Amino acid sequence: MQRIATAAGAAQVERGLVLAALAFVVAGGLYSTLQLGDSVMMAAGDGPGLGYFALLFAMWWTMMMAMMLPSAAPAILVYASLNRKLAAKGGTAPLAAFIGGYATVWSAFCLAVVGLQILLGGAIRLDMMMATESAWVGGALLLAAGLYQLSPLKGACLSKCQSPLFFFARRWRAGPWGAWRMGLAHGVYCLGCCWVLMALLFYGGVMELRWIIGLALYVAAEKFIPAQNWLSRFTGLILIGWGILTVWQAGAGAS
Repeated sequence: MQRIATAAGAAQVERGLVLAALAFVVAGGLYSTLQLGDSVMMAAGDGPGLGYFALLFAMWWTMMMAMMLPSAAPAILVYASLNRKLAAKGGTAPLAAFIGGYATVWSAFCLAVVGLQILLGGAIRLDMMMATESAWVGGALLLAAGLYQLSPLKGACLSKCQSPLFFFARRWRAGPWGAWRMGLAHGVYCLGCCWVLMALLFYGGVMELRWIIGLALYVAAEKFIPAQNWLSRFTGLILIGWGILTVWQAGAGAS
């Protein structure tokens, strides 16, 4: 009985430490994002050189870590619990290995976004908050996000993110390399859920804190409320309607 109580206490301490660390990452990430955003805007005047690329990547990376790690909290906590229970049998790995695999996916996403942002910088104008100045582009982003919310791929990826215990039951791998691979796989599913939603940052503003927090909360809600994916479908319909209205207003203003 005492052993069970000790194990339960250790689990609670571990859960508290993980959640506290995630909260620290979120707060630090959001602060760094805003600070780096100012530096990016100042560096933009010198043209898209290596320094500008590095600052832009750092801004996106800190923002993605702050936005996406909280939504991965269920998977992180489940991994930590399973890892602790299997410790006596050997073959376990630090929690950092699993998180590292997850972060690798979003780091690659940040590289892709930064490359596209620089490549299309001359064609798509952004305001001071890095939101598109074109209603046509904004409407297209809303429509694309809405349609993707209704797609089978979105549903398939979301179902994996909503059931971390089932994910680990089918994909468990021992050791640091195995933990990294599991984190990588979970990150791919998470990316499949959210990559089009992240494009909406160019509609609301990449540096707009309210938009960043709003999207992060929505992404977390999708994973924490697995009610037959009704939330993502409802949001998809809202986004499609919003996109149609935005495009219609752009056409009416141009005529």
